[in-house]
Amino acid sequence: MVDPSSSGPISSGGKQGAPEALLRNALLASDQALANCAPILRHLLRNEDASIFSELIVARVRGMFQDIARQLVIALAEAAGHAEPQAWAHEAAGELAALLAENPIFLAHFHALALEWQMAERLQSQTALDPVVTPLLLARIASADPEIAATAMSLLAAQARFGQAQRRMQLPLAELPRDLFHIAMVTMRAYVGYEPSTDGYALIAERAMRARFDEQRGRLALVGRVLGAMADEDADKALSIEHAGVTLFLSALGRASGLGREAAIMASTEGQHLRFALALCASGLDHDRMTAQFYTVHPDAAMPDAVRELDQQAAATLLRETGSAFP
Repeated sequence: MVDPSSSGPISSGGKQGAPEALLRNALLASDQALANCAPILRHLLRNEDASIFSELIVARVRGMFQDIARQLVIALAEAAGHAEPQAWAHEAAGELAALLAENPIFLAHFHALALEWQMAERLQSQTALDPVVTPLLLARIASADPEIAATAMSLLAAQARFGQAQRRMQLPLAELPRDLFHIAMVTMRAYVGYEPSTDGYALIAERAMRARFDEQRGRLALVGRVLGAMADEDADKALSIEHAGVTLFLSALGRASGLGREAAIMASTEGQHLRFALALCASGLDHDRMTAQFYTVHPDAAMPDAVRELDQQAAATLLRETGSAFP
């Protein structure tokens, strides 16, 4: 059997559909590894063994959970009239962070954020690609349309804050997607318990945080608005990582390939070269652009030759059929 990730050609003497069958088998094999990501990462967050994932990735995920829990406990302490909410958060946040980490959706989101920033830092080091200021964003900021310019400027500021937060291993509650913000509120209530003496403070804290929360001001919502406002002839530019930068590129790749943003981030990691190449193909890039983007992200890897034989629809079908392990 020919390995579809090798550099050797696939024989044209086989029956029709053989390349797709080989690729499907390879993707299903990689799914088995991905299916274990959440339980393994959860284990690493509870322990110091980081032999499977990068120590920095695990530390950032752990730090984000701790920071979200700290913000929730501070809100509880303020609602209860606690004299030293920061001190109380320092003591009590660990248990709440562990509860939040039990949720696989939360876990996958934080893992994706950490991997996104890791790629941004790596490409900044390797290619001098700025993780914040990109040609695409600068062009949008210079737009004659004030709404387009303002949205792009807001995203630039949000991206700068995201980088600072990742370096500090933190994440503001306001940056959570709406579904995760709701999960955080429910988890906080469960952590406190539903006895009248404590649930009342939790309810006050929850109402205050919900009143302040506005998903549309978050970084990911701004990314969506920037991409959504781009005309068809300009949207293709977001699929150039050198032009769009890591954050917009990954979001555009998730949209165009049908994977979704977090799955596109996972597909860009080491060990997922085949899926990344398929995502590029499914996004409609021609061979030259697909190859250029692949080697920008993975300069030392071999692009799977089998993908060259597929069209956009075949690649998209393979991704749909073999993506069960992705968030």
